[in-house]
Amino acid sequence: MKRTAAWLAVHALEQLGIRFTFGIPGVHNTELYDELDRSRRIDPVLVTHEGGAAFMADGLSRASDDTIGVLAIVPAAGFTHAASGIGEAFLDGIPMLVVSGGVRSDTPHRFKLHEIDQLALAKPLTKAAFRVARHADVVPTLFEAYRIATSGLPGPVLVELPVDLQLFPGDAGELPQWVAPAPPSGPGPDDVRRAADLLLAAKRVGLFVGWGARKATDELTAIAEFLQAPVATTLQGLASFPGDHPLHAGFGFSSSAVPAARNAFRDCDAMLAVGARFAEIPTGSFGAVVPDALVHVDIDPTVFDANYPSRVNIAGDARAVMAALLAELRARGAPHPADVALREGIARDKRAWRNAWLAHDSKGRVNPARFFDALRRQMPDDAVTVLDDGNHTFLTAELFEIRRGGRLLTPTDFNAMGYAVPAAIGAKLAQPDREVFAIVGDGCFMMTCMEIVTAAARGLGVVYFVFHDGELSQIAQAQQMPYNRKSCSVLGALNLEGVALATGAAFVDMPGEDRVAAAIAEARDVARQGRPVIVDVGIDYSKPTAFTSGTARSTFRRFPLSQRLRFASRALLRKLGG
Repeated sequence: MKRTAAWLAVHALEQLGIRFTFGIPGVHNTELYDELDRSRRIDPVLVTHEGGAAFMADGLSRASDDTIGVLAIVPAAGFTHAASGIGEAFLDGIPMLVVSGGVRSDTPHRFKLHEIDQLALAKPLTKAAFRVARHADVVPTLFEAYRIATSGLPGPVLVELPVDLQLFPGDAGELPQWVAPAPPSGPGPDDVRRAADLLLAAKRVGLFVGWGARKATDELTAIAEFLQAPVATTLQGLASFPGDHPLHAGFGFSSSAVPAARNAFRDCDAMLAVGARFAEIPTGSFGAVVPDALVHVDIDPTVFDANYPSRVNIAGDARAVMAALLAELRARGAPHPADVALREGIARDKRAWRNAWLAHDSKGRVNPARFFDALRRQMPDDAVTVLDDGNHTFLTAELFEIRRGGRLLTPTDFNAMGYAVPAAIGAKLAQPDREVFAIVGDGCFMMTCMEIVTAAARGLGVVYFVFHDGELSQIAQAQQMPYNRKSCSVLGALNLEGVALATGAAFVDMPGEDRVAAAIAEARDVARQGRPVIVDVGIDYSKPTAFTSGTARSTFRRFPLSQRLRFASRALLRKLGG
């Protein structure tokens, strides 16, 4: 059988259940796009920038239950434009296929258009990278790329298809059929017994839950109730445990966490960490104190003992491991009696935290607590929340409950600004029947806002709440103490109504607290009609989050003494001298 590589690639993607590709056609992939246009199963999404394409593919992968995001891009510039989104997926453990064109392999000429070693570029950003040399290898390579992308710790995989293979038919041999891999096996019984021994011997266990545990919510809830254990999550794992559960203490448990989490975890002498790798953000810049009796469960064994030593570690799928652990705990005896004092303490601390925010004078701007209270009252529990990178991220983590059935998408370890606008588009394509909204700072919004053209063209009703303060607020706040000034963190004027007009979105204004509930309701009504909405939120950032203030202190304490004295004296002099 003779086929072009373009035909073979689309054939393989159809077998893999791919529903969307994201990218821009160019000289090196026009044949691929022609075949995608003929496909009845795959919808190629034209974007305004390949960086947006990569974030869309990431958002679709995170929000989808049955498919992953795929890039269809040109080599060189297409790849480097997309690199931030590919890197985000790589560090956050998000599956993605990067299908790129490649320069002609059938000519000896040098200095061809887009000629660059993409495999070398891709090495630190992908789990694997392939350059296809024969037509017969196209389908098997894409199958292998998908297997690598979705197995173990997921991540992006690059497949480069030289343009001559796409253009000209070649011998494809007998086409293989995709066979889905077997589900992951359960953990070893000895490991489960050792974990149960450690947890049952403790006076108080704390649960630390990350993104890797998102499919084990039911099992984790049952374990938390069995052990009467407080639960903290990573930023990415906020949707892995119901935010309104009485044992949910908050995001993180270090000195950078909210009081409910700090207090609930203070007396923990054992910890069960699931799908969480104790990275810099959830540990408050590694300021967290982790009990010696640590049971660590993760699909990626390289995270064990990386930052905190574990007594028991189990490499495996979180749901399978938690199901086995829950069965073992139940076989050992009755659950712990309800810890009324713990639950009341968490609830009391949460009320006090919120009341402190509500009491803060926002001087006519939008108080974050009032915004999130109104948002929670109106948004359905199963809505998809998309965040970007910035001060708004931690406000959401500290003031907004992600309830059972809800999903949260946010960049974490790569921490790319500009994520939310396109990622929300990918999420809406993955979950068209759910409400999808993004909370994004104005600095992040300015990086990718033109991608709303894509949402408007496709009739995608995504609501973008733009926290508009005219600064890179997370950095501006961090600059105040050591420098007593804002260095290159004040933004130029941004007319959000103009952006809405330019992109085909609707515009809703929320300049102060009297408009919060009405603006949210108006935006939702318009979005349900299939039109993206930009909401200009006059947010008040004057009160710092627990994360911002706590992490600054934690980071400062790790400085050598001589440098702490230098920074402190400089800050004092600048404060006195202006």
